[in-house]
Amino acid sequence: MSESSAIWADALRIARLVAADPHGCGGVVLRAGAGPVRDRWLDIVRENLNPGKPLRRMPAGIAEDRLIGGLDLAATLSAGRPVAQAGLLAEADGGLLVAAMAERMGQGIAAHLAAALDTGRLRVERDGLAETRPARFGLVLLDEGIGEDEAAPAALADRLAFHLDLTTVPPSAMRPVLPPPCDGLSPESEMPPHGGARSGHDPVAELSEVAARLGIASLRAPLLALRVARLLARLDGRAETAEADARQAARLVLGHRATRLPERESAPGEKPEEGEPSPPEQAPPGPEPEEGTGQASDDRIVEAARAAIPAGLLAMLMRDGPRLRMPRAGKAGAKAVSARSGRPMGARPGDPRRGRLDLIATLRAAAPWQAIRRPPDGSAAFLAIRPDDIRITRFRQRTETTTIFTVDASGSSALERLAEAKGAVELLLAEAYTRRDKVALVAFRGAGAELILAPTRSLVRARRGLAALPGGGGTPLAAGIDAAGEVALGVRRGGGTPVVVMLTDGRANVARSGIAGRERAGEDSLKAARLFREAAFRAILIDTAPRPQDSARRLAAAMGARYLPLPHADAGAMSAAIRSARE
Repeated sequence: MSESSAIWADALRIARLVAADPHGCGGVVLRAGAGPVRDRWLDIVRENLNPGKPLRRMPAGIAEDRLIGGLDLAATLSAGRPVAQAGLLAEADGGLLVAAMAERMGQGIAAHLAAALDTGRLRVERDGLAETRPARFGLVLLDEGIGEDEAAPAALADRLAFHLDLTTVPPSAMRPVLPPPCDGLSPESEMPPHGGARSGHDPVAELSEVAARLGIASLRAPLLALRVARLLARLDGRAETAEADARQAARLVLGHRATRLPERESAPGEKPEEGEPSPPEQAPPGPEPEEGTGQASDDRIVEAARAAIPAGLLAMLMRDGPRLRMPRAGKAGAKAVSARSGRPMGARPGDPRRGRLDLIATLRAAAPWQAIRRPPDGSAAFLAIRPDDIRITRFRQRTETTTIFTVDASGSSALERLAEAKGAVELLLAEAYTRRDKVALVAFRGAGAELILAPTRSLVRARRGLAALPGGGGTPLAAGIDAAGEVALGVRRGGGTPVVVMLTDGRANVARSGIAGRERAGEDSLKAARLFREAAFRAILIDTAPRPQDSARRLAAAMGARYLPLPHADAGAMSAAIRSARE
């Protein structure tokens, strides 16, 4: 069987399990782009769902009131009393919720989903309502992220049993689908009679031990694996789980969560290596342990999970452990509150002259009180709205980020530093279109500092300015810090988010006055650094000396900057460090 066919076979098993017990399994993170393979897998899940079980789709950017429910405005105005309407989570009770573009999901939406997955209930307290609705559903997160930098929320992925990657499965690998189980046993159905499973099998201890040996810290992982093992037994018509169920559950649930490779244990009856003492002989106190129990059973389950570790993750574990995720791309600048533009973030009480009126939210706030606001004779036929009911829309937008490179262009090693700075600037400019970022370049040498490249996204202008950047001379470090602060202040006044990246070894030898002298120049640079810190700019200081310097470390502390000793950094390493620090 080819690798693609094996992945598709696992996809069919996961589809059957998720459809049989959506809430018990939590769901699945499905990494795949839009196409026939993903559509076919979703069709298989739908076909395996029990009749009457809903399958709802959650669009990206769904409003909170549509997600969790709230006041039914039309019914409330008609009835003269608060009438609630169910949200999408309550509508999905008993079935599955398919969330599109999960890699772009906001933290608020993810928090509502996580709370419902944990409790199986949805508590709504808003618009004069206070009610609890059942919300026992499974979640399918459609992850369309490109690379490892974009992924579904980790808090939700930890609550879902399965992770399925269909990006490498071509349509030709999709095999004919086996018919669904005869009755699609659900967790609420009665347990079938004992079907001959071995007694004495302890899947709880075994799966917990396997999770520990794989380095899985989350306690949810072995619990989800146990649920899947029991579900496999029920779907097979057995009341007790067998070792084969535990092995398959470990392979499907625990394999992709591994953070380290488990050590291989010696097989039963294997002779010890030469030089190792033989274990003492012991008289058997009773009957021999059954096959599939004890340490041997744990080892077989571990090997099943080990075989399911994805190839990319396995390679990283064999090298030096899992690589930390870099911050996601596509995020430009810090979050900022705006009165009239940006992404809507709900409504709040306010003055419509200082914001944008949210008419629907205003009507929702006023509707529950109409019965007591109408005159006793009922003569008023209009809607009574008071100033306290008025709601304005809250907006949030991300400000534009400007990365200000401040380069020490002095000394005999200036050419090497400038070459790395040029490479890092060009790498960041290549991302400017998607990130909406700008880049600026300040160089200090000789007696002062100069703005070589004003904030820009133009790659042509950047290359032109970089090509003409001179090198050599003294190190007026204080002047460089002052110049970087002035550019950053201008960016901030324009509504942007400045990030200063200073490349220097921290050894100043030219004072603010332009006079050479290390002692005076060092004092001036520390004073400039403290003034810079008072402005609260985000900053990174990259120590470019062949060995990390205490002078650069002290300067970074005075600036309030992150210190990065990168004596041998190339342009790619510098670009990655800068992206990490400015998130």
